[in-house]
Parts: sequence; C-alpha cells; structure tokens
Amino acid sequence: MLDQAAHENFPVAPFFLPRAWRTDLMAVYGFARLVDDIGDGDLAPGGGDAVLLGLERAQGAESGGDRRALLDALEADLHRVFSDRAPGPRHPLLRRLGPTVRRCALTPEPFLALIEANRQDQRVSRYGTYDDLVAYCELSANPVGRLVLGITGTASPERIRRSDAVCTALQIVEHVQDVAEDLGRDRIYLPAEDMKRFGVTEADLAAPSGGASVRALIAYEAERARDLLNEGTPLVGSVHGRLKLLLAGFVAGGRAALQAVAAADHDVLPGPPKPTKLSLLREVRATLRREG
Repeated sequence: MLDQAAHENFPVAPFFLPRAWRTDLMAVYGFARLVDDIGDGDLAPGGGDAVLLGLERAQGAESGGDRRALLDALEADLHRVFSDRAPGPRHPLLRRLGPTVRRCALTPEPFLALIEANRQDQRVSRYGTYDDLVAYCELSANPVGRLVLGITGTASPERIRRSDAVCTALQIVEHVQDVAEDLGRDRIYLPAEDMKRFGVTEADLAAPSGGASVRALIAYEAERARDLLNEGTPLVGSVHGRLKLLLAGFVAGGRAALQAVAAADHDVLPGPPKPTKLSLLREVRATLRREG
C-alpha cells in the first residue's frame, strides 16, 4: 500500500526531508491510503484488512466487503490510537501512526475528516455546485495539508488558509485528470451546474475522447484549480529550508499536472494526462523563484 506514494503527482516524503519527517509523513500517508482504498473498494484480495480491523471475513471481503462497516471499524481503531487504554490499535498502519500522533501532538479531527469523506463517497456520487465540491474537498483533501503543517510544527491560521487552497486545488486537479476512472466507479466530480452550462452530459463523459464541449468544461475546471493554486502559493514563501522545497513541490505538482492537461488539449477521457519529471522540476524552480 505504501509503495503507491511514488505514483503521486509529487513524492509524499522525498529523500531530502529529515528522517523523522519522512517517517511521520509516510505514517499519515499510509492511513490516508488505507481510508481511500476502503472507500474505493480497492483493498487487497482476501479480506485481510477487515480481519485486522476486527471484522469477520465476510462475503465480498475480497472486493472491500461492506465499505461502511469497514470505515466504522477503522474509525474505532483510530480512536484507539488516541486512547491511553489498552488494547492499542488493531491494524498495523494505525499502530505505525501512534508514535507520529504522540510526537507531533496531532489531533483526531483531520483523520476523522478523511474517513467522513469516504463515507460521503458511499452516499454521494454527483455534485450539484462548485461549492458542494469544495465542501467535499474540505473533508477529502484539506486535512492532509493541515497534517503536514502539524508534523513540521509550522501551523498558523494564515498558513492553514493557504494550505487549504493548495489542497483543494490539488484535489480538483486530480478530479480533472481522472474523469474517466471516476465515471467507471459511477462518480462524477465535475459540478452538474458546470456540465449544464457547457452542454455536457454523462454520456459525453463516457466517450473514448472528449468533444469540444467536454474539453471546454475541463479547461474551465482547470482554471479554477489554477486560481486556487495561485491563492495558496504564498504558503511556500512563509516557510524556510527543506519544508519550503517540499511545499514548492506540492504546488509544482499541481501546476505541472495542469500543464499536462493543457498539452492534451484538455482531452482527459482517453486517460489521465501526467506531467513529466522534467516539467515538474521546472515548476519547482519557478515556484521557488517566485516565492524565494
């Protein structure tokens, strides 16, 4: 599960960070990946995670089983991380999370929000308005940035505000890249009001490639993500050292992904356009120059 960190738009815990930060960031990533895999039904075959969380191996466990029950069990195990009473957490990823929580004095709220986002994915598969989508990102994305600030001891109200903008932008970028994959899960993260405005139907999103109206819609959503990245980018200039490079990498990952989408003429339906390592490095340098 943790090896998927290498496939994000920017490395989750790159080599240049202090070892303690890398350890803590990977512990948080492991939890976030587990939550998403439960919510998406992408757990490893065999139902082993369900057993680890205290659920009996049940029919359907090989495809994630009862996702709501698994999320409930995960939340119960999370509370064990924050409890001084025995027994401790059942799942090894949550046992790994415990030292990070204690060392960094993290609170349960960001972790609970990530679980709630995946509960919402079981109930909600379409979003009527952009504001609805942003509210979802407040659960699914923004907690991750707040956890990074908590791990590095740099949280402040202004940095949290900027971080939220960056994280929401990165979530929207991912939704823009993954339209076809999301539709395969019967989910659409393009606001219905925007689809109507551009004359795009769900059938249009199921086509092998995007027509002019789909590409115009994708360009519109990409521009919204770019505006949010611009709003959040001063976060990079508010910190120093290796954390500055890490945050520049997150911003650059979003910008490079948007460039890849634009280079594909905003046709994301054949598959998610991905940035090259060279384009990512160029964006990191550009971000550091602007925020140096």
